[in-house]
Amino acid sequence: MVNFRVFARSMSSIIRSFEAQSVVPDVVSKAPTAVLSVKYPSGVEVNEGNVLTPTEVKDIPDVKWNASADEFYTLAMTDPDAPSRKDPKFREWHHWLVGNIPGNNICAGETLSQYVGSGPPPGTGLHRYVFLVYQQPAKLEFDEPRLTNRSGDNRGMFSISKFAKKYKLGDPIAGNFYQAEYDDYVPILYQQLGA
Repeated sequence: MVNFRVFARSMSSIIRSFEAQSVVPDVVSKAPTAVLSVKYPSGVEVNEGNVLTPTEVKDIPDVKWNASADEFYTLAMTDPDAPSRKDPKFREWHHWLVGNIPGNNICAGETLSQYVGSGPPPGTGLHRYVFLVYQQPAKLEFDEPRLTNRSGDNRGMFSISKFAKKYKLGDPIAGNFYQAEYDDYVPILYQQLGA
């Protein structure tokens, strides 16, 4: 009974967080019911909208969810606030996209877009960075362009909802998000992306 209460509390917590920060409806129409564990090498952890810095999130995080070893999953990280939350004309700018992940072994998945950390432009305030996991109906053939972390091309005007619909992924099963605004790491990231 205790475990159910803990699960129910965390389940309602992620739903409330997604709704309170308008991740629902800006990114997805329905919040996931499970919290995704996202921990960065810098020592910070993503926690339902907490504020982190671009410097803290520059490296690929360790992401875990309650996965079945014999199922395949898709992981996405997307920013609906490009170039700003007030003027999201490039919504969404996706930062990471991996499909055909066996269980939660991301390294064994198919990287469609290599990880790019947060790079909110100066003066644009806090951006939301949303992680979502979808359980795939089977192993999939993705026809998406493969994107490196050396260019920002083809990352803007993305929609994880449209991507999920295209590949019949249904609703996300787990998620989490943080917020970040400009810091001194952002110009270094822009240089990496050739901007």
